[in-house]
Amino acid sequence: DNLLGISWVDSSWIPILNNGSVLDYFSERSNPFYDRTCNNEVVKMQRMTLDHLNQMVGVEYILLHAQEPILFIIRKQQRQSPTQVMPLADYYIIAGVIYQAPDLGSVINSRVLTAVHGIQSAFEEAMSYCRYHPSKGYWWHFKDQEEREKTKPKAKKKEEPSSIFQRQRVDALLLDLRQKFPPRFVQQKPGEKPIPVDQIKKEPEPVPEAVKPEEKETVKNTQSAGAKGPPEKRMRLQ
Repeated sequence: DNLLGISWVDSSWIPILNNGSVLDYFSERSNPFYDRTCNNEVVKMQRMTLDHLNQMVGVEYILLHAQEPILFIIRKQQRQSPTQVMPLADYYIIAGVIYQAPDLGSVINSRVLTAVHGIQSAFEEAMSYCRYHPSKGYWWHFKDQEEREKTKPKAKKKEEPSSIFQRQRVDALLLDLRQKFPPRFVQQKPGEKPIPVDQIKKEPEPVPEAVKPEEKETVKNTQSAGAKGPPEKRMRLQ
C-alpha cells in the first residue's frame, strides 16, 4: 500500500517525546508505518537493549536524526551483517505527527505529473479562446480582456490646437447662424437670469450740438478762402 498520503499521531505522547522515547512512540501498534515483524519488536519482547540489533539480521528501525522537541527522523533498514545495512524507507516526525518521506522516484513522478497537468490545462484554456472562420481565419477571443477594457478608465486623448482655417470657418458659420436665427434672450452678466431682447433699453442717440451763427460765418470764410487760393502777385512798374 502507498503510505505517502497518510499520517499518524498520538497526542498523549507529544509532551514526552525525546531521543529515548521516540522509538517506543513509533512502535505503537496503531502506527501504520511500523512493521511488527521487525527486529525491534523481538528485542522489545525479550527485554533486551537496542545494542543487540547490530548482532541480528533482518528489518530494523533506528533513530537517524533528532532535533528536540520538534523533529525526529527514523530510518527503516535491512541489516545483512553487523557492518552492512540497506536503507528501505525514512520517516520524519514533526510536532508528533509521523509522515513517510517519499523516495526519489515518487518525487520525480509527482513533479512530472504536476508539470504535465499544468501544460495540459494551459493548452485546454488556450484552445477555448481560439476562433476560426473561413473568411477571416484564426484569431483569439479573450472575454477577460473585454471586461477589463470596459472597466478600465479610458485615457483622454490630447486635443490638438485648431488651425487658422478652422477658426475662420467656424466663426463664419456662427455669424451666418446668428444672422438667420437672432438671439431672443440675452444674459448681460454671468449668473444673472437671461432677459428677452425686446426688454433691453436702447441708449438714446447723441443729439448734434447747435452751431452758433458766428462760428458758421467763420467756417464759410475759411472755406471760401481755401477755394479761391492765394492772391495773384502784381507786377511793379519802374
